[in-house]
Amino acid sequence: MEVSTVSVVDAFRANRPGVVRAMESVRALSDALDRMNSGMKGAMDMNASDLATLRMLIIREQRGEMVSPHDVAAHLRISTASTTKLLDRLAAAGHLERRPHPSDGRARVVVLTPKSRAEFFRHFGAHLTAMVAVADKFTDEQLTTIAEFVDGLSDAISAND
Repeated sequence: MEVSTVSVVDAFRANRPGVVRAMESVRALSDALDRMNSGMKGAMDMNASDLATLRMLIIREQRGEMVSPHDVAAHLRISTASTTKLLDRLAAAGHLERRPHPSDGRARVVVLTPKSRAEFFRHFGAHLTAMVAVADKFTDEQLTTIAEFVDGLSDAISAND
């Protein structure tokens, strides 16, 4: 038996208004992130896949993780041929470099250039500063709960992919 989305939301409105409020906040955040990303794409003269690749490289770099072309393809869910074209375009624009893997001479890794990192943070820095200012208003315990909630949502969304 299929349950309509409307009936699920109506049930939560009646019994768990906090769930509805949280989901409305997530939707508003998603909309704000879409607008921010759209503005950054225009300012940096990139398409969505280009910007998503830079974001992925920055995040993985901060974690100390290396990124292969295959990792980019898997993250974006695009073919290896499309990934090659994307990486060629970003390399030609000076945003990334392909380098030999440090321990596997046959493999390649993709790394950001200092120019790209600086340009990304020039466009994203004000947003990041504003977001950190919001987070600073909460205790570490509250932020841990918020992070668990957001991580759970991310896992739930990714599980259905």
